[in-house]
Amino acid sequence: MTGKGAPIWKVETNETAPTPPNVLKQSGRGDFPWCAYTPASIADGYVEVRFRPLEGKKDQAGGLMWRWKDGDNYYVARANALENNVSLYHTTKGRRRTIKYVDAPVALNEWHVLRVEFAGQKINVFLDGVQYIDLEDDHISGAGAVGVWTKADSVTEFDDFAFGAQ
Repeated sequence: MTGKGAPIWKVETNETAPTPPNVLKQSGRGDFPWCAYTPASIADGYVEVRFRPLEGKKDQAGGLMWRWKDGDNYYVARANALENNVSLYHTTKGRRRTIKYVDAPVALNEWHVLRVEFAGQKINVFLDGVQYIDLEDDHISGAGAVGVWTKADSVTEFDDFAFGAQ
């Protein structure tokens, strides 16, 4: 995780998942819990996941990471049911900085699809098939790992994680 806390990442059985029988669930607490797939090394491509925010008083979020260099340097796109928005951040030297927020419907206890396409400085973020963010940013370049991400006390399930290079 980035920051402090005690995240709990666990593969659990969930027959109601889009592709049963298992999901990856984060149920602990922390500043920015993440789960990186470090064998991947992608500079340009896509990352996608189905996620279901279940609960949280401070946050109800599911997110994707890419160009992950280490726990202190990566991009993240997040969809938040508590705030009904999609947001894009870069984390550099352990500090998360906002690039853009956009209002978007994110229902609690429902499955959503979050997708990010990235090439060079171009970043596109989609939620449930609708593009919410389309911009250029140059904070993090080159290849890196991919993964999933949450925030604070979000309890979130993830399913159907996919990624690919361009």
